[in-house]
Amino acid sequence: MEKTTKIAVTVSILLSVVILLIILTTEFEFRNPLADQGAVQKVYFADHISPAHRAVIDKFNERHKGRIEVVPVDLPFSKFTTNERKELLARSLRSKSDRLDIFSVDYIWTSRFAKWCEELDPYFSDQERMNIISPTIQSCIAGNKLVAMPLYIDIGLMYYRKDIIRQLPDAGAIETKLRNSITWTELLSLRKRLGYDSRPYYIFQANDYEGLICNYFEIAKSIDKNFLQNNTIDLRSPAAKTALHMLVDFVWKEKISPREVVQFDENNSYSYMLEHDAVFVRGWPNFLESFQKSYGDNSKFKNIERAALPHFSGKEPTSVYGGWNVMVSKFSTKKKAAVEFLRFLQTEEAQKTMFELGGYIPVNQNIYSDSLYLRAHPDLIFYRQLVHHGFHRPFLENYTKISDVIAHFVHLAIKGEIGVDEALNRAQEMIETNKVLIK
Repeated sequence: MEKTTKIAVTVSILLSVVILLIILTTEFEFRNPLADQGAVQKVYFADHISPAHRAVIDKFNERHKGRIEVVPVDLPFSKFTTNERKELLARSLRSKSDRLDIFSVDYIWTSRFAKWCEELDPYFSDQERMNIISPTIQSCIAGNKLVAMPLYIDIGLMYYRKDIIRQLPDAGAIETKLRNSITWTELLSLRKRLGYDSRPYYIFQANDYEGLICNYFEIAKSIDKNFLQNNTIDLRSPAAKTALHMLVDFVWKEKISPREVVQFDENNSYSYMLEHDAVFVRGWPNFLESFQKSYGDNSKFKNIERAALPHFSGKEPTSVYGGWNVMVSKFSTKKKAAVEFLRFLQTEEAQKTMFELGGYIPVNQNIYSDSLYLRAHPDLIFYRQLVHHGFHRPFLENYTKISDVIAHFVHLAIKGEIGVDEALNRAQEMIETNKVLIK
């Protein structure tokens, strides 16, 4: 056990060093001092630079030609896990480097990164804030100060294979229920009718990372609406225990989910659903727009449809919020130019481009008041309804540390290595005693 721990720590250290070298090398390539001379202010923007991001950057650069140029620093999800990206950014900011001017963070990291970022209250009026849908602006405040602005919002949802569902004579009624949220009991009963008793049916993400927390919290919150109330996490509550038992049973008792889910993040789960003709997968809104651009066989995408997550009978459906916020580095020497780009990201033009090219849900209120645009993009109406039933994970400065602990023990329980009660008790104890988790 001790030897395994030492190996894990060594691998972790080596990984951190490699990541740091990558970012330093990347920054050096972008930050050639000779290139910064002259009238044009080069603003370095770190994010997963999708085609949608690049299109928005190109529009901004064309409009500010000769004055401001946003230079993208690509941190693709295909090369960096979310946690690696978090640590990479934290290392750069901790060193007080001015090599990044503006960067995006998972909205749940906002409190952690606030100490390294420019306060934005002087730059954005109350009216500009009111123009942003409320769940997203809430995630941009830390210590009663505006420290970020949202790029897009995410909301948990489910995808299903409509060609499989439409084999049933009452498929129309089933799809209507799926769109509005089917009960877990109804979803499980469909399995036998579809002949999926021994086939992968419901796919979710159960690797040791934040995506597992989203799956877990969604079920617990659906069981008890007071779960996570007042930014508290009670892992000994009935809802916490029932939710974990449910995920464990999906794999080991009901067997609606394959054991492989313990290795899955979102992309793994999407691939598995497509390759094994599973009926359902839990996911995020831009699966269809983004994933098919990197996936080899697009033939099945035409048969994938969106649905709300299932709920429990007598309870309301609910989904966890996600999304990414944009922050300006406290150490940037080009803050006004960075804020100008940040303001452009909130415009209808930029938000529509992000949605149309990447499926990123807009945060600008005006888009949802545009009846012609909604008619052309009916999925926005569906997303807006999901957002209405959404909830935030706790806004805590040490949330990522707490989340790492919970994910670790919940993951072990779903793998079948420890029991549900042991997993939750050990996680709660570590959180309460502020112990450091060494994986």
